[in-house]
Amino acid sequence: MTFISPRRYRPRLLHALLAMGAVMVAMPDTGHAADPAESFTPAQRQEIVAIMRNALRTDPTILSDAIAALRSNANAAQQNAARGALESHRTDLLTPAASDAILGNPQGHTTVVEFYDPRCPYCRKVLPDLDRLTREDKDLRIVEKVIPVLGQGSLITSQALVAAFVQGGQAAYFRMQAAVMGDSASPTVERMRTLATQSGLNATTLATDMNGAKVTAILQANMELARAIGLDGTPTFVFNARQIIPGAVGYDDLKKAIAQSR
Repeated sequence: MTFISPRRYRPRLLHALLAMGAVMVAMPDTGHAADPAESFTPAQRQEIVAIMRNALRTDPTILSDAIAALRSNANAAQQNAARGALESHRTDLLTPAASDAILGNPQGHTTVVEFYDPRCPYCRKVLPDLDRLTREDKDLRIVEKVIPVLGQGSLITSQALVAAFVQGGQAAYFRMQAAVMGDSASPTVERMRTLATQSGLNATTLATDMNGAKVTAILQANMELARAIGLDGTPTFVFNARQIIPGAVGYDDLKKAIAQSR
């Protein structure tokens, strides 16, 4: 609740509110909630509106305080919903799927799940920080879940990354990731074939697998989990299924969140 400091007009406003309560208390108990609009005469309603308008003109901070309170309540509700979603999907977030690429220690006791789009510039920017964190923290594993949310180019590159994993596991995935995430050319299937060849993969097999049932199922599962936890952008990080940080975040904030989640 946001408390508003008294002003010279506030006793009048308070009296009006007290009068409103008195009228409602005095009404007979019918077993049903009274409609406030029917509890006052037109003149009384007009007076209440006039008091509120005068209060807002005299002290506009009432409105800003009210907006702040609404935002605070909305944020609290959003956080509660996020905590509920994380708890509901705790197992999914703490148990990597066979198709998940993992940075760091695969048996690490601290699990960070990253949902990312390979075309997202912030996802590309954070890669060195993730590498640094796993080098410094030997009990950390970062589970990467690819989600195509930025259009057709994202879908093509996401399919190529998952197809690389299907073809050659973790090592093939990370070689293809380095090629894809560092590439500035337009993402086409032919471009993915070229990057696959440069990464030591079979380009023909990769291009076929990109539209195969296995790759499609993996991407669909990633998207469903992302939607279930209320993902609102990329990258999004989930720390030990306890905390979510959406959007661009740097090394220091990531390290702090990891420490808090332990």
